[in-house]
Amino acid sequence: MAPKLSDSVEGLRAAGNQSFRNGQFAEAAALYSRALRELEAQGSSNPGEESILYSNRAVCHLKDGNCKDCIKDCTLALALVPFSLKPLLRRASAYEALEKYPLAYVDYKTALQIDDRVTSALEGINRMSRALMDSLGPEWRLKLPLTPLVPVSAQKRWESLPSECRRERAKSKLRETTTAKSRVPSAGDVERARVLKEEGNELVKKGNHKKAIEKYSESLSFSDVESATYSNRALCHLVLKQYKEAVKDCTEALRLDGRNVKAFYRRAQAYKALKDYKSSFEDISCLLQLEPRNGPAQKLQQEVNQSLN
Repeated sequence: MAPKLSDSVEGLRAAGNQSFRNGQFAEAAALYSRALRELEAQGSSNPGEESILYSNRAVCHLKDGNCKDCIKDCTLALALVPFSLKPLLRRASAYEALEKYPLAYVDYKTALQIDDRVTSALEGINRMSRALMDSLGPEWRLKLPLTPLVPVSAQKRWESLPSECRRERAKSKLRETTTAKSRVPSAGDVERARVLKEEGNELVKKGNHKKAIEKYSESLSFSDVESATYSNRALCHLVLKQYKEAVKDCTEALRLDGRNVKAFYRRAQAYKALKDYKSSFEDISCLLQLEPRNGPAQKLQQEVNQSLN
C-alpha cells in the first residue's frame, strides 16, 4: 500500500515531480492541481510557487498532447511571474504544435532575450522563420505580433549558467538585435541583402577576400538575420588572419542558427590560431555532435587535442 501523501503544497509538488519523472503525466497534473487548491486554501500569496505549479502542470498537458490547456497554464504562470523561461518555452512548443507559428515565434524570441544560449529556442526560431516565410512570404516579419521587451532584471547572468556549445563570455552584453526594437528589414532590404551576399560569394571565389568583406558588411546593413552571411564573412577574416573578427562573426552566425556547422568549424579554426585550444575543442565537439563523420572537423580535433596535451 502506497504511503499517504502529505497535503502540504511542497509535498504535493514533490509527488507530482516524481510522477512526472515516472512518465505518469496525468497523475502528475492531478497532483499539481491539488497543490494549487491547497495553496488557494491557505490564503497566502505566493506567486512564485503558484507560477511553478502552473508551469509544471502545463508541461504535463504538453506531454499528453493537450496543447490548449498547456497554453492556458503557461499564460497563468507568466501572469504571476513575467518572463519566466520554462513557461515561455512550453507555450512556444504548444503554439508550434497547433501551427500558430507567429505566436510561437514571439515566445521563442522572448526566451532568447532572457537567455540567448537556449538551444530549444534557437532551433525553434529557425523552424518558425522557415515556416513563416513559406506561409506569409518575404514580408512575414511585418505581420507578426510585437515581441515584448524583456527588462534587464529578467535577463540571465552568464556566470551562473553552465558553459555549453553556445557559450557567451561573462562580460558579454545582450545584443540589440534580440530586442523588439530591432529594425525589421523590408522585403526590398532582404532582396538587396541577398544580392550583395551573392556578390560577396563571387568575390570569395576569385580570391578577393577584402572586397568580399565589404560586400558582406553592406549586405548585413540591409538585413542582419542571415546566419550564412556572418559565417561567410568569418571565412574571409580567417584567410586574412583577422582571427578575433572571425570569432565575432561566427558567434553571431551561431546566435542566428545554432546548427551552422561552418560557423562552428571556422570559429574553432580561429580559436586555434589564437591559441585558445579549450574553446576550439568545445566548438569542434559541438560540430561533431551535429555531423559525427565530418572529416575536416575530425582532423582539426586531433590537432587541437595534441595542443591541449
